[in-house]
Formats: sequence, C-alpha cells, structure tokens
Amino acid sequence: MPCGCLIALGALVSPRFGLFLLWLFTDKIPRAFDGSWLLPILGFLLLPWTTLAWAIFWSPLDGVAGFGWAFVILGLVADISTHVGSGQVRRSESSRS
Repeated sequence: MPCGCLIALGALVSPRFGLFLLWLFTDKIPRAFDGSWLLPILGFLLLPWTTLAWAIFWSPLDGVAGFGWAFVILGLVADISTHVGSGQVRRSESSRS
C-alpha cells in the first residue's frame, strides 16, 4: 500500500481522518465490513479507533486474527476512555458554573 504512511499520519491526527483516508485510498473499509455501509458509519461516529483497527487488521481469509485482536481491543479501550473522559470534563465544567 503506497499511501500507508499518509494513512498512519492521518490516524495520528485523528482516527476519523485516518478512516477517511483509508476509505479514500483503499478498498479496506468495504471489504472489512462486507459491503455494509451502516457499521462503518456508526463506527466512524461512535468508535473510530476500534473501526480503524478492525479495517486495518481484517483479512479476507481470517477476518481479524491473532495479534490484530490486541489492536482492536486497544482501539475499544481508547474509544471508551475518550467517551468517559469527555463526560467527566462536561460534568466538571457544569459544576463550576
């Protein structure tokens, strides 16, 4: 994949930007989600790190296998911690007012 570094840099900026670049330059998103459009959109909105890891480590023969699961789980932890952290910030800002 010649644009792998570009996608990696985009993912470092934002997982959603990395997903967009992955969709734009490769066919991994449609293949990883079996042509469905609903799951990638929900993943883009709710679990971007998990969706990005799933799309990158999915293979046609095995799906996500072996070491790829560690990255999918790490993405899920990152997504959950992002949601929890934003909720805590919201609560602390509302208590200051």
